[in-house]
Amino acid sequence: MSEHQAIGEESPEERASRLPSLRLLAGFEAAARIGSFSRAAESLHLSQSAISHQIQQLEAFVGQPLFHRVGRGVELTFAGEMLLQSVGRALETLRRGLDRIAAYTDPGLVALVGPASLLQGWLQPRLPALRAAHPDIVPLLSTDEAPGQADEVDLDLLISPRPLAMAGWEDARWLRDEWLFVCAPALAERLAGLPFERHRDWARLVCLERARLPDGVEAEARRLQQRLGVAAIYDDVQLARDAALRGHGIACLSSLAVDEDLREGRLRTLAGYPRLPGAQWWLSRPENALRSDAMERMYQWLRSAARPAPASGAGAD
Repeated sequence: MSEHQAIGEESPEERASRLPSLRLLAGFEAAARIGSFSRAAESLHLSQSAISHQIQQLEAFVGQPLFHRVGRGVELTFAGEMLLQSVGRALETLRRGLDRIAAYTDPGLVALVGPASLLQGWLQPRLPALRAAHPDIVPLLSTDEAPGQADEVDLDLLISPRPLAMAGWEDARWLRDEWLFVCAPALAERLAGLPFERHRDWARLVCLERARLPDGVEAEARRLQQRLGVAAIYDDVQLARDAALRGHGIACLSSLAVDEDLREGRLRTLAGYPRLPGAQWWLSRPENALRSDAMERMYQWLRSAARPAPASGAGAD
């Protein structure tokens, strides 16, 4: 029995409970995207009659025409437009999934999940050192802030503000964060010769939303807001960092998020401003891993690259 015959014999309820084959959907998507059955057939290495037959089968499945002819080409009907939206999204999701599976064939791949600010501010500048020490390792970095249950996520290493304390996983204390009041060098030099009471004349705070700050940091930032005033409020660490780099004001930021900026002098900490304790970051790994050699070497490299104290820039108290 052919697919076309099977579809024709189904009741509407039975047809609604199943999906057309991927072959039919791929042929439809190509014809809709290109606007021609013959050129769609060429792109899929099929005959024009094969594509036409696939479209007929799909139209029989949905119960209405999906194309109408215009000159030598075809255009979608309203039903075809509606179907294309769903089919296009589904095929793109499938392609991305297959691409990710292909990446996992590299024996040096190590999947690491952690907060975006730490991966960008601390890890990214150190990746050349990782490549120099382990040129075969290919880090796959994900900035998922809430990966959920680690045993439900395909990962090798996890950076989180608390130990997982899960069977089959090993947790180790890693980096200790600190929150600093920082600004651009020119502004830091201008403020260095002034009493704190006059800082408001030259600079105000560029703030993160309170929900983005640890409790102790939020209280101190609120106190300084009242004394210095507020230049801008951001819901993203990188936006607040960018504002500080541009000299828009004083920002309270995680030392790990601005680690490279401090080491290279693009930002400076301010003398007389508090340094506030931040999160204790943990590095976790599964005890049994599919890519154990590469994972083990990256795990050990991350531990050795972590300094016992956050970096500080010129002008620190």
